Parts: sequence; structure tokens; C-alpha cells
Amino acid sequence: MTDARLIRQTVEALLPQTQELLCDLIRIPSTSGQEDAEMEFLFRRLRDARTTVQKVELSDDLRNDPDYSTPIPDLHYDGRFNLRAVRHGAGGGRSVILNAHTDVIPPSEGMADPWTPRVEDGVVFGRGACDDKGQVALIFLVLRALEALGARLRGDVIAHLVVEEENGGNGTLAMARRGERAEACIVLEPTAGRLMTSIRGAVWFRLALTGRAGHSGQAGGTRSALLMARDAMAILEGYHARLLAASRGLPLFDAYEDPMPITFGRLQAGNWPAAAPSRAVLEGVLGLLPNKTKEQVCQEMRRALLEAGDRYLAGNFELSFVYRHDSSVLDPGHQLPQALLAAARSAGAQREVAAMPASCDAWFYNNQLGIPTVVYGAGTLAVAHSKDEQVALRDIARCAEVLVAFLLDYCGA
Repeated sequence: MTDARLIRQTVEALLPQTQELLCDLIRIPSTSGQEDAEMEFLFRRLRDARTTVQKVELSDDLRNDPDYSTPIPDLHYDGRFNLRAVRHGAGGGRSVILNAHTDVIPPSEGMADPWTPRVEDGVVFGRGACDDKGQVALIFLVLRALEALGARLRGDVIAHLVVEEENGGNGTLAMARRGERAEACIVLEPTAGRLMTSIRGAVWFRLALTGRAGHSGQAGGTRSALLMARDAMAILEGYHARLLAASRGLPLFDAYEDPMPITFGRLQAGNWPAAAPSRAVLEGVLGLLPNKTKEQVCQEMRRALLEAGDRYLAGNFELSFVYRHDSSVLDPGHQLPQALLAAARSAGAQREVAAMPASCDAWFYNNQLGIPTVVYGAGTLAVAHSKDEQVALRDIARCAEVLVAFLLDYCGA
């Protein structure tokens, strides 16, 4: 294994160009479905002497996949692409996938100049700084550090830079359907340097309710769809409480008071204060832990609305699911997390193993492709999706030191 001090010196020497890359990425608006400019930029910037970069073309056929997610309607894929960057090994070693997404959520309320990066005392601010453009920059730093070190690995280092993680993981879904093979995968998300071996799942739901519209003076003859939505929220909160109680005792997740919350994110109803609306649409997300599958949770939510509501509500709702992820679990004693912990030890970095109380693309690799997968990265979920989104360059550097040391050992130098 290369000396930890040499790895640190190499990484620190590359931090200025990593900062430049991250700031350039933040300047490119890349909400889900609008990543083309960023992907073209990365296609040009990621190549080096030993790294090849391939555009992986997408197709509208992706929309027919049973795991396709549709929080954003009417997205199309013909002409769009993911990126697959490979640092080729000499052969005979283990290969590792590094996954990061290039899309971001829209600017937060009160977020000034989201596409103008700001650097203060080594901290980069802007939309995507930690989720997930900071992780894309981390991959860049790792690949450049391996090149600067003259590393000759036996296994391949394969980077999947994907579109549309924020709206359900459609980019990684497309990569999974190609059947990529590797001995390990690290999905890069802001984990504050902690190693996440258990990642919860989630379902995003859309509940449409149909009432009877009418004048405010005709209360007996109306049924407000807005009040139906209120009742439905209470029913779903009750289901969540039962689900949470049944999910206690799962390793790592019990560290959180509520690792799988229910969130009601949007409610649309009515067009006049003095009229009961005939239609309401409620949208939200419900987390789930490894004791339940996404299919079970979808069925149980529907059953709760049918059985806990009154007869009118039971006959006048349409429940659909626009995003469905299972949990992803890897035994902390598995060789992959243990090798990462050893690399963290050599780099003097944090060695905490934890569960992730959010969903991400890990389950595509771990559950569907059978590739042992963990989640790791710089920055924290505490500021992701917020007006104060940020990442410290020192945290990117420390994670890069860990990943470089891990790859040198795991892939065989």
C-alpha cells in the first residue's frame, strides 16, 4: 500500500483544480432532466492518460421499465446519456464502481444565487455543493490522484456518473439494466465521512381525492376534497406510526428516533375560499426499512385508506406510486466495509459505520445486480437540499485519501 503521507500530499496538491471543477459544476444548472450541459462538460474533463470516458446513450424505452420513477412527468431520454469513466486495470484484480449523480433539486426558498459558487474559508456553497456535485468532484480527485501517484491497479475503477437520481434513480436504473459487473460498489452521497452499510428505502405517493363541490352555504350537500385530504393524512400518519413500531430492533437504524419518516410535501385543492373543492391531490414520501419491501408498503398504505377511512373516502381516492426503492443492507463485517474502514484507519479518518435515514441508488447495485454496495462521501445531509448547501474542501480531500488507499489495496496495486 502506498504511504498515507504520500497519498495526502498528492491529494492536497490536486485540491485547487478540484475546487475549480466543483465551482464550474455548480455554475451549470442541472435539475433532473436538464443535465445535458453538465454531462458534456464532464465528458471533456474526466479523461486522462489512463481513464477512458464513454457516453452511455439513454432511450425512451427506459420509461417502460417497472422500476422507472415518474415524479417529474413527460421526461424523455432519446439523445441523453450517462457517463461511464474507466481507469483500466492490468487484469487479475477486483473492480470497483463509484457512482455519483449529476442532477440537483431546484433552488431552495430563500437561496440567493444558487448557480453562483461561493468559497469561504475552504467551504464551497451553492446548489449541488454536497448533493451531489461535490461527490462528482471527489471522483475526479480520486482518479487524478491515482494518475499522479502512478498507480498501476490490477482491477478496474469504474465511475458511473448518472442523471436523475433526485427523481427516483432513473439514470442508475439504466446503468443497472446494462448488467455492469464488479466486486464492489460505492455510491457517493453526503454522509459526513461515515460509512453507510444500511440504507432505507422509500415510496413516493400521489393521492387524488374526489369530493362533491358546492357553495359554502350548502355544507350538507358538499364533501370537501380538501378535508378528505386532511383525513387521509391522519390515516397515513397512523399507518406510519404502526410501521415504525414494527421496524424497531433493526441494526444501525435504531440510532435514529425516526429513520423512516412520512413527509407530506405538496397539497393542491380548490380555487375559491367560499367553495368546497371537488378534487385534491396530496403528494409525499414514506420511508421503509429492511423488514418491509416496497410492494408490501404500497399495499398496506392502500389498505389503510380503504379500512380506516369512512365509506365515502374509501370509494373516492386514487393512490399511485411514482418512486419505489427497497432498502439496501450489507453486513458491516463484509470484506468491502472492512477494507474501507482499514483505509480510513490508515488515513486517520473517521471509522464510524451507520445507517442512512434516506434512500438513494444503492439498492440497484446491491439488490438487483448482487454487487456488495455501501454509501460514503463528503458533506452532510443536514445541509443538502437547503438554502445553505455547502461542502468543505478538507472533507472532500479526506474522503479522497480514504478512497485512494482503499482502491490501491482492494483493486491490487
